[in-house]
Amino acid sequence: MKANIPSVIAAFLCLGFLGTKASAQDTGIFESHNDIGPVLHKGTVAYDANGGTYVITGSGANIWGASDEFHFAWRKLKGNFILQARAKLMDKGVDPHRKLGWMVRKSLDTSSSSVNATVHGDGLTSLQYRKVAGGTMEEKKFDTKAPDVIQLERRGNRFIMSVAHSGELFVSQDISDIDLGDDVYVGLFVCAHNKDVVEKGSFDNVRITVPAKETLVPYREYIGSNMELFDIASGKRKIIYSEPGSLQAPNWMKDGKSLLYNKDGLIYQFYLKQKSVSQLNTGEVRNNNNDHVISFDGKMLGLSSTSPDKKYGSVVYTVPITGGTPKQITPIGLSYLHGWSPDGKWLTFTGQRDNEFDIYKIPSAGGDEVRLTTAKGLDDGPEYSPDGRYIYFNSTRSGKMQIWRMKPDGSEQTQLTNDTLNNWFPHISPDGKTMVFLSFGNDVKPDDHPFYKHVYIRNMPVGGGEPRVLVYLYGGQGTINTPSWSPNSKQFAFVSNSDLLFEK
Repeated sequence: MKANIPSVIAAFLCLGFLGTKASAQDTGIFESHNDIGPVLHKGTVAYDANGGTYVITGSGANIWGASDEFHFAWRKLKGNFILQARAKLMDKGVDPHRKLGWMVRKSLDTSSSSVNATVHGDGLTSLQYRKVAGGTMEEKKFDTKAPDVIQLERRGNRFIMSVAHSGELFVSQDISDIDLGDDVYVGLFVCAHNKDVVEKGSFDNVRITVPAKETLVPYREYIGSNMELFDIASGKRKIIYSEPGSLQAPNWMKDGKSLLYNKDGLIYQFYLKQKSVSQLNTGEVRNNNNDHVISFDGKMLGLSSTSPDKKYGSVVYTVPITGGTPKQITPIGLSYLHGWSPDGKWLTFTGQRDNEFDIYKIPSAGGDEVRLTTAKGLDDGPEYSPDGRYIYFNSTRSGKMQIWRMKPDGSEQTQLTNDTLNNWFPHISPDGKTMVFLSFGNDVKPDDHPFYKHVYIRNMPVGGGEPRVLVYLYGGQGTINTPSWSPNSKQFAFVSNSDLLFEK
């Protein structure tokens, strides 16, 4: 039986944190909007729920000195948070110092202390801050000019501004010892830098993320999950489903109508049109992890799960896509499934044998496993290309976790990425042209892919090339462990994380 979205999520939607809220003028995830200071022309906020876009108009002489004039779309928030958006100033504009960005403000007074992630009309980009009410505004300038991706994070009294041109990695500046109090106003702003005119800014991919607390115990405690879709053509993200618990590894069904994902050891199906959920029957196999793969013909599902007798840890199973009694395929563990050959005859998995993790393949009907990699270090994430010519995987053999590929017999093992990030889980688009993968920074060990980190989803051609950032997000483990492309190669699904049980 299909279940409706839980009532607790409906409550979040009404609050406006995950979706739109009903009001005379819809302000999306923001509680309200105001002109700050004695502006001559009233500002506005218009939110398009279908496109997830905010258009904000604002006048005002400046955000500088001891007082400010601008228009502000805001909500109250406590504790730590991450603010992110893709932004641009619209039209030609009048003053080169017109500006937009994110702001954290102690009050709505014109002279309030604040921290501002600011991009100007002439491209000047800076982290601006007023430490005390009525004090002088200060700033730290970026070398980057006119970025469109803007992020502002609070960690206690430290604020970190990160910016990028879409596709590039973040660069950051930070300021410490800024005490705005726990309860602050956070939001988007537009300032004309000219009291006589009104300027306009557009914002999409707007996210307010509440990160995990530092005391969180990994793999025992969890924060909330947003299941999202990314559209390749527009570069836009869309949240389609959220829960306070840990949803992991959305996997697009071959008919394009639903997604499979795992939660609490069980497999669920999310129906895109109905926005409803049903549990998939996997019999006694009820400790499934986020390594589940759909066969290319869409008829079978491969699972990785702790065996009921718990003798071998994670082993590989197959089950009809409609559910049923799973069949155990790998005789021993640890075995983590990642790929299914296009002809349906082989499964690829990461296996721990003799204290070494390597890539293996095994007949999908069961049989003898075949070892494909022998290099020292962790080899993981093996996935077939749609034409069956290659198996793509990630490996630490060169130091960092990097993307590799090989022939299905294990020959011609070739490194495809070689950068400063740790790259995991290559997924090839159904049209065979491009791949997406998950990238962690240097705060994570090469052989680890933990929850709740700043990560990127990047893409590049299947034969290698310069990776390009598609999604800037807070996530990690469970974000994109499995193949998540739509059948038409126009979208992919992923999971971002945020503590949804925040205080309003």
